[in-house]
Amino acid sequence: QVQLVESGGGSVQAGGSLRLSCAASGMIFSASTMGWYRQAPGKQRELVAQISSGGSTTYAGSVKGRFTISRDNAKNTVYLQMNSLKPEDTAVYYCKSRYFNSDYWGQGTQVTVSS
Repeated sequence: QVQLVESGGGSVQAGGSLRLSCAASGMIFSASTMGWYRQAPGKQRELVAQISSGGSTTYAGSVKGRFTISRDNAKNTVYLQMNSLKPEDTAVYYCKSRYFNSDYWGQGTQVTVSS
């Protein structure tokens, strides 16, 4: 079965950086669209960034220019490089795969940015 395992979350001060990783298994990774979502307390889950199987990327306006999504098909891994972090970036970050019209989610990793 499809499994997604996130890592790399943690606590950082405003202005700092973190890199999230999501390792996928049980799927043809190169054929999937991968995305990072986040959910802050009391808020709906929102798309942060997405990368297609062909490498096209999409970003939420709030992170454009600060975050970069990338993928390594040889390692079945998608990354989210987060720079210039702000307190409002604090959330649980989830990896999502869209694979043959089905969505799969990771368990999430906490990112906390202090001012």
